[in-house]
Amino acid sequence: MLKFLFSSIFILIFTFNLNAKPSVLTDGLNHLGLTVSNLEKTTAFFTDTLGWEIKGGDPDYPATFVSDGSIFLTLWQTRSPQKTVPFDRKNNVGLHHLAITVISFDALNELHERFKNVEGVVIEFAPELAFGGPGKHMMIREPSGNRLEFIHRP
Repeated sequence: MLKFLFSSIFILIFTFNLNAKPSVLTDGLNHLGLTVSNLEKTTAFFTDTLGWEIKGGDPDYPATFVSDGSIFLTLWQTRSPQKTVPFDRKNNVGLHHLAITVISFDALNELHERFKNVEGVVIEFAPELAFGGPGKHMMIREPSGNRLEFIHRP
């Protein structure tokens, strides 16, 4: 009987430990690396159109580091831009899109107007209610084809 009791307790403790949730050891996003087909145009998109700052780079890779003060992106140039294969979000594993918070509905509309005048930017949809509202979002592809969502949630 005592042997059965110890066996039962061992099984309960072992099972409990297997089902225990591990403690979180991460603390947010450090940076995100995007592969781009045209480093110059994509860097200009982030700096000239969005107002981000260049925070460095690596001309040997080549790469440019950009930030809006909250998000830090590494833009990596593809090895052979002429042979670059565009990402297909429905068939490839990878970044489906990057969602960027916008400060207001007015800012979202202003970005939409800016994007209309940037060569190589494809607007997938203009600002619209996100998931029934009250937030609004829009989706674009920047000059290298990466999908970017801009969203404001009041």
